[in-house]
Amino acid sequence: MSFRVSVDIGGTCTDVVLASDSGALTLGKAMTTRIQPQAGLEEALGDAVGQLGLTSADVLANTDLFLYSTTRATNAIIEGATATTALLVTAGFADVLVRREGGRLAPYDFTRPPAEPYIPRSLTFEISERVTAEGEVVLALDEPGVRAVLAGLPARGVAAIAVCLLWSVANPRHELRVAELINEVLPGLPLTLSHQINPIIREYRRASSAAIDASLKPLMQQHLRDVEAWLRSSGYHGPVVAATSSGGVMFIDDLISRPIHSARSGPSLAPVAGQAYAATETGAQDVIVCDTGGTSFDVSLIRAGRPVFTRETWLGEPYTGHLTGLASRDVRSVGAGGGSIAFVDDGGLLHVGPASAGSEPGPACYGRGGAEPTVTDAAVVLGYLASDSFLGGRVKLDPAAAEAVLRPLADRLDMSLPDAAQAVLVVAGEHMADAIREITINEGVDPRDSLVVAGGGAAGLTICSIVESIGCQQILLPRTAGALSAAGGQWSDVLAEFTVSQFTDTEEFDTAGVRAALAELARQADEFTSVLRGQGMKRFELDHVVESRYRQQVWDIEIPFGPRPNLAAVGDAAGLLELFHAEHRRVFAVDDPTGHVEFLAWKVRVRGVLDKPAMAAPDPAAGVASAAREPVVGQAHFPRVGAVPTPGYRGADLQPGTSLAGPLLVREPTTTVVVPPGWTLTVTGLGNYLLRRGTS
Repeated sequence: MSFRVSVDIGGTCTDVVLASDSGALTLGKAMTTRIQPQAGLEEALGDAVGQLGLTSADVLANTDLFLYSTTRATNAIIEGATATTALLVTAGFADVLVRREGGRLAPYDFTRPPAEPYIPRSLTFEISERVTAEGEVVLALDEPGVRAVLAGLPARGVAAIAVCLLWSVANPRHELRVAELINEVLPGLPLTLSHQINPIIREYRRASSAAIDASLKPLMQQHLRDVEAWLRSSGYHGPVVAATSSGGVMFIDDLISRPIHSARSGPSLAPVAGQAYAATETGAQDVIVCDTGGTSFDVSLIRAGRPVFTRETWLGEPYTGHLTGLASRDVRSVGAGGGSIAFVDDGGLLHVGPASAGSEPGPACYGRGGAEPTVTDAAVVLGYLASDSFLGGRVKLDPAAAEAVLRPLADRLDMSLPDAAQAVLVVAGEHMADAIREITINEGVDPRDSLVVAGGGAAGLTICSIVESIGCQQILLPRTAGALSAAGGQWSDVLAEFTVSQFTDTEEFDTAGVRAALAELARQADEFTSVLRGQGMKRFELDHVVESRYRQQVWDIEIPFGPRPNLAAVGDAAGLLELFHAEHRRVFAVDDPTGHVEFLAWKVRVRGVLDKPAMAAPDPAAGVASAAREPVVGQAHFPRVGAVPTPGYRGADLQPGTSLAGPLLVREPTTTVVVPPGWTLTVTGLGNYLLRRGTS
């Protein structure tokens, strides 16, 4: 038997999914160990292989592909734990990270301090040089000045360097020469050139991409090498790939050279799984994917069968956080998960999150010293979580501890303990519903027309109330919901994006320039696919897009224009203009047929298609054998009805085709599905759960 292993190390839990050659999926879960993440990974892997009666060494020796995902890069950026990094810029542009580009969430709140730049102004150095937008050198690079700057960096503790010179996308000669000087003066010091990591026109975004990438290199290069070394020492000898923010994977050596792609990588895999499950189970083309973990709630979209990408990927709060500047899966996150801490402010208002108890110490009910009430504690008080079945019974929950931390909250709110616990879930659920509204209604999408795919360890606790709030009718909750991101790795492919900046517009369309840009994209794509062919890959898919906008618009939209564009035919802008108007109407419900359109950057996304496990139905014999088991009936609290007798089923005991009306609970080893009154749960032919509003 051979295996494919995918791993997702989150802020609270570490998830492992094993796919056998028969298509059967096995989930393992453990608490994340932040200082030594391999410890949590080893425990989660041991949990998964133990269910098969095997050892980790047995499985790794017979594993064909190992996929790794971690929040380490994202956490380091948000917590300010990246390497001390210097930024070298063209003289006169030292404030590129300070001034950023427009946008404020609270434009009239003048009490908020200005956002801090990613690299301090004191570590930003001006280099005398100048290149025009046409690529002409009008001021030669001051090499002695560069050497002088570099000589002073070790005394400042600089461990990495980012270089972003004006118009390097038109002519990279000076950036390349600066890199040569860095390697000469400070050999071995990690560096990133902006025209290589993000070759676009927008100056702030190029500088931000380069700064983030350079700052991650000392941390992530060591971390990824340590993980690979651990795998090799554990008996694994196959290829190692790591998740990226695009929803695909990169070979680990490629990610080591460009670690910015690991930022926001974990959440990008959930929509991959959501799309696969939705297509197989219902054929739905419009899907809302919700992933509720211990620390955050992530939501993403599939529209017309296509994943939604964005360049507005902020690490932290939009406009005050830090922008990666790279295209990634459009995933919106709020600090609301199972570990989110509830508190009452001085005005008597209940809040939930964004602070989280994480995995160390975790919620109070974990019995590890948590002293503040969380969403998970509230779920225990309401009777949703059984004390002896959490994490497959490996963690014994302490209901008395959950009640103890929630009681002061209930007293502050002048509520009973169950009502206070219900209020915590309601507030957390509203935060999650707001995130869905932001990515749907605010973007011109009616969520009522979409299927909701829910995942994450805390997915089943509040998803029904969330869906009621936004007006959807049904939810698909896979059996792998407790590890949705890790499961997404099983259906991911190797993805790479190449960009060439070539500005033109419909008024004076630069045919020769566009053809040259597309020819360069073809060269880069062919070079990339030839490398993958050398590693045994055979199938590839290409998708070309161009970033476009109406003249004087601020934001761009991506226009797809074919897998293999005919270079000779791209001389007439009429076809591209028609595609732009159609896409603008689709996104914004309006267009301007008389408006001039600008084309800024031309891209090709290359997908190296990996073999994927087929979705397998559960063993029917096992279902029949366990069908006689009766559910355990206990008391659970629900809004508007209070405490009612509620049967609790083991997921393994429910056969495909089973249909049950709420209230009820379904306990899986890695999640619990709460089905409130007025909802119906049906087990699909593949053993997943389809929840519908109504009792029939």
